[in-house]
Amino acid sequence: MIKIITVGKKPPQEIAQAIDGYQKRLHGAFELKWVLIPNSPLPGTVGAKNESQAILRNLHISDYVILLDETGKNISSNDLAHLLIIQMETNKDIVLAIGGAYGVDESVKQRADFTWSLSKLVFPHQLVRLLLTEQIYRAQTIAAGHPYHHE
Repeated sequence: MIKIITVGKKPPQEIAQAIDGYQKRLHGAFELKWVLIPNSPLPGTVGAKNESQAILRNLHISDYVILLDETGKNISSNDLAHLLIIQMETNKDIVLAIGGAYGVDESVKQRADFTWSLSKLVFPHQLVRLLLTEQIYRAQTIAAGHPYHHE
């Protein structure tokens, strides 16, 4: 199972339905568990620090943490599939963390085992959740040799 810790509100109905469509196709180690952390009422870096502390409280020492952050490394879908499979084979729990509007503080960046950027573009957090769910589904199909992903 993959745990996704995300800061923010529940997604609107149309995005929630799209996420659910991909999530229903996930099975085994690729199944998702969502942990929703409310936005901090405090602005800027103070709010980001509060949200970061909440993210850290939801992590275990043995978790393999992938932070989604615009400063991270761009990787291909095949690279993501490979990264997830390797971590699943080590029996580590995989956690993907998505910060709030002001990102995360240095404590989360230091805790992350890998920092991943979906794109150099900035996306709304709700859309990131959908993109992430689709990419996890794509990784599952790559791992299974399913033709969903085309080279």
